[in-house]
Amino acid sequence: QVQLVESGGGLVQAGGSLRLSCAASGRTFSRYTMGWFRQAPGKEREFVAAISWSGGSTYYADSVKGRFTISRDNAENTVYLQMNSLKPEDTAVYYCAAKIRPSTYNSGSSYDYWGQGTQVTVSS
Repeated sequence: QVQLVESGGGLVQAGGSLRLSCAASGRTFSRYTMGWFRQAPGKEREFVAAISWSGGSTYYADSVKGRFTISRDNAENTVYLQMNSLKPEDTAVYYCAAKIRPSTYNSGSSYDYWGQGTQVTVSS
């Protein structure tokens, strides 16, 4: 069993920055692909970013490419999402997720474990 706990959300103005953190339990953190998803009120959960087990490969949704950066520190069992140039449309609950299967990285159904989410609100 893997437990994921997100933190770092909050209220920021458009153009501002936030860094989300996801702390993972277990000693096999480095074997998991990690992803970030978000869900805005009344909308479906959508893929944001993912990072391979080694950190050598990253993937981003087109909507955040160039603004968000995903990274991981396997020694600390933590994955991060640095969010810059935030827009009101980035407002959502952000979820950290982990998967072990070699499945598609941008589909929520591919992930095995999920955090509780952290709220990000961007004012206009």
